[in-house]
Amino acid sequence: MEENVRAERCVVAVDGPSGSGKSTVSRRLAASIGARYLDTGAMYRAITWAVLRSGVDLTDAASVAKVAGEVDLRIGTDPQGYGVTVDGVSVDAEIRGPEVTGSVSAVAAVSAVRELLVSRQREMIANAGRIVVEGRDIGSVVAPDADLKVFLTASEAARAARRSAEDAADVAATAADLARRDRLDSTRKVNPLAQAPDAVVLDTTELGIDEVVARLRDLLTERGVA
Repeated sequence: MEENVRAERCVVAVDGPSGSGKSTVSRRLAASIGARYLDTGAMYRAITWAVLRSGVDLTDAASVAKVAGEVDLRIGTDPQGYGVTVDGVSVDAEIRGPEVTGSVSAVAAVSAVRELLVSRQREMIANAGRIVVEGRDIGSVVAPDADLKVFLTASEAARAARRSAEDAADVAATAADLARRDRLDSTRKVNPLAQAPDAVVLDTTELGIDEVVARLRDLLTERGVA
């Protein structure tokens, strides 16, 4: 690793739908370039977990926002192993469960929640120096000045197969859930899932993780920030 020639600041924005490989690619890329890693989706999931625990109605935006504003959400940025806590409670496993997965799009659509978390995310990016950030609106909203913006995609079949393997779930049911989340995330009024105009689009359907990471490293090298 040529640590001595690395730029002190490097921000990589990785967006895309569920099952496109964002998390694995982003973590490996961050580790390979000596950067921090931020999973913004985990932040929305953590807030969703807190909202569900509170018992408030998911359709009551004011109540959802109140919960989001009162909880103490903390997330690590170590690509080798980060943790998420809510009010001091580790929720790493809980936020990946079906209840949170089924509700996160509704919570993420609340404008006050997005404003709160986008502000947190921008602060973390500013303090990190070198960081790979993944989500659905990173290149378009959170970090529009990122050194590299990437939009990962894959065929619906590939995405469903990957996610069902991760969750040990039925492929057809997973495909239906991914389609539902894509629709909700792409049509919400505030900061929808969208490809930034200057993002590099990479279809990962036929690519291995190492191949994707290698291509992104090449792009960063071209920009002089790898």
